[in-house]
Amino acid sequence: MDYWVIWLILAVVLVVAEIFTLTTALGLLGGAALVASVAAGLGLPLPLQLLVFVASLGAGVVAIRPIARRHLKGLQPRSQRFGIQAIVGKSAYVLREVTGQDGRVRIGGEEWSARAYDETLVIPAGATVDVIEIEGATALVYPRE
Repeated sequence: MDYWVIWLILAVVLVVAEIFTLTTALGLLGGAALVASVAAGLGLPLPLQLLVFVASLGAGVVAIRPIARRHLKGLQPRSQRFGIQAIVGKSAYVLREVTGQDGRVRIGGEEWSARAYDETLVIPAGATVDVIEIEGATALVYPRE
């Protein structure tokens, strides 16, 4: 059996295993085996095929693994947040005076109950505030400087 076929079988087995495990490591190994299969198909001797395998695996680890890990851990850019987490950090317009006890703000077209993040503050109607946190259905806000 030719070496390129062996490399190709190894690549397919590793990629299929990656589909079931989602670890990224097996996918990188499968990709490197695929590149080594191409090298074997071009007629390179076995030691050079192994060198191509190791080099492409190293390149994959350096280039692809950090990106894959970031996506696997669920670290999303701020623009992709949704629900309550998308509201935190946005600015709001004070509709009714906000104190440490109550108040009303408009956040992105929706009216929310609000409290001052610093309970000693009194924020007048018409002010612009930043949403610091959401507690239940109440936005905790702080005046914008």
